[in-house]
Amino acid sequence: MSQVALIPLVAWVAALTCWGIALARGPRPLPRAFILDRALRYIFIFPLGLLGLWAFFGHVLFPVRAAEAIGWPPSPFQFEVGYANLGIGLASFYAAFTTFYARVAVAIAASCFLVGAGIGHVHDMMAYDNLTPGNAGPILLTDFLTPVVVLTLLIASSRRSKPQPRSPDSDALDAEIEVARDAMRSYREALDRFVKG
Repeated sequence: MSQVALIPLVAWVAALTCWGIALARGPRPLPRAFILDRALRYIFIFPLGLLGLWAFFGHVLFPVRAAEAIGWPPSPFQFEVGYANLGIGLASFYAAFTTFYARVAVAIAASCFLVGAGIGHVHDMMAYDNLTPGNAGPILLTDFLTPVVVLTLLIASSRRSKPQPRSPDSDALDAEIEVARDAMRSYREALDRFVKG
């Protein structure tokens, strides 16, 4: 099996393996939010992050070999595609460890790029009978699978099941904040009286 066919599969296997390990080592009972968060984290790290870097190196540093694997002649556009992949890869690493909204933004950009690439591969298959591994192999599957899975997980994680009960620590912190607010009000009133009088 060629590298072009193998790497996308390895990325998904790595994501699923790390997700399984995280779930095995996670808190009990496993909160739904934890399950979804870890699935998204490892998809952002492997199928989006590492594959983005891999595609960058392929298109920018080895453009002839990358074009051959896709069944295309080398093109100056590979340089641009490579840097688009670099941006997606780096942004995906960032999104893996940040907020829901960063993940949504990166997922939208990556999904547009990947679905567009997938449509291009399908067109190439139908119009030119291009069945090379870099055009019709696992990369074609991941061009559509990755956006569908990421967007589905993001939608699922945006829906809160039920409000989580507040911990006693949260209640204690709220009480301390209220005491601090009262102290600040008293200080402000005393300062105003001092300045005016």
